[in-house]
Amino acid sequence: MSRRLTLYRRSINLPVSQAEAFAWHARPGALERLMPPWEKARVVSATGGIEPGAEVLLALQQGPLTLRWRAEHTALQPPDFFQDVQKSGPFAAWTHTHRFEAVGATSRLHDEVEYAVPGGRLGAWVAGGMVRRRLDAMFRYRQATTAADLAMHAVHAAAPRLRVLVTGASGLVGRAVVGALTTGGHTVVAAVRGEGPVRWSVEAGLLDDPGPVDAVVHLAGESLAQRWTPARKAELRRSRVDGTRALVASLRAFGRRPAVFLSASAVGWYDDLGDVPQDEDAPRAPAGFRADLVADWEAEAAQADADRVVHLRLGVVVSPRGGMLQRVLPVFRLGLGGPVGSGRQYVPWIGLDDVVALVVRILQEPGWQGPVNAVAPEAVTSRAFARALGRVLRRPAVLPAPAPALRLVFGEMADALLLAGARVVPARALAMGHGFRHPRLEDALRHGLGR
Repeated sequence: MSRRLTLYRRSINLPVSQAEAFAWHARPGALERLMPPWEKARVVSATGGIEPGAEVLLALQQGPLTLRWRAEHTALQPPDFFQDVQKSGPFAAWTHTHRFEAVGATSRLHDEVEYAVPGGRLGAWVAGGMVRRRLDAMFRYRQATTAADLAMHAVHAAAPRLRVLVTGASGLVGRAVVGALTTGGHTVVAAVRGEGPVRWSVEAGLLDDPGPVDAVVHLAGESLAQRWTPARKAELRRSRVDGTRALVASLRAFGRRPAVFLSASAVGWYDDLGDVPQDEDAPRAPAGFRADLVADWEAEAAQADADRVVHLRLGVVVSPRGGMLQRVLPVFRLGLGGPVGSGRQYVPWIGLDDVVALVVRILQEPGWQGPVNAVAPEAVTSRAFARALGRVLRRPAVLPAPAPALRLVFGEMADALLLAGARVVPARALAMGHGFRHPRLEDALRHGLGR
């Protein structure tokens, strides 16, 4: 008996030619850039790109269950279309055709999916509406990301493609940066611990010569968001301060001098001054573990033998794939979330895609140097952050996390990261004319959560 198929179609105008839009999808990293961050999915294996016969196996977490989705690319006609078909997975049938239409010097992308849910007509009656809503959210995210990434790369389309060494490539920010660079035609050399073409360690830096590199993006380092025991503090300094020193020394030993050395840093540089805005020229906070760590970290990066050194002072990166948002989502989804402590302290935040856009631009434009605050223009307090997340999730967000309880659980880290904050502003980015994709918190949350 033949299945009854449903056709889903969504289209968007793209700011580049048909050929370039097709090429973006064919490059490594496209799957990373297109995977909705709210979906609990990971790539188990991938063979090839989008050519016929290439396969991708995904693991999808649905509550307590893990589903496997195996898709095979079956048709390809550059630059007009390519197609993938579900070989096994959650749908009774699934064929996705990516069509690219020339519109003068620009183009239009059409995503067309023919699918059937399991269970025939009964399955369609029970789950059809939910599936349609999930497809809307998924393709709205995919197409918005495609258009924004293509516009980002089009600004520097005439510039040479770069060869970029990236540490911390498997982390939250690292995966997104690598995907954005490779889809833009750049070459990424990932420095990884253990086995790999270019190995590195915190103690020794690079163990293998990475070859000539135009830029270095140094993102490796242990997370600050954990209880600061003496052993943990030592590990944080080792991974960030000692690791940066070792990387800089090994690059020099191999005779590799990049044009730009971009090193992750943190807004922990700044003191809690209440409503007082603080830009990149603001003095560092008084002595303390957090401020000392950031200052020493940046001092080591400043020793890099490069034309430019940039310290990317990251705020709270907003993404359900990791960081603070991933940790608090389960509580907020239950309607038990709320502000931290008094709720009056500021939360310097930035959307993950805006971090990516800043990194890509900094690598290609010589005007960026020194500290750069990677935070969104909209300043929000902990109370405002909780209210925005509650609105997006359609849940109450009024139950505060009391300061004594946080200190009991997290110790010194609670006062340094959770109960204090600084009103950090992205003065340098705005002065450079940088446009943020998601300058408002609620828009960033809706984009990242598919709402």
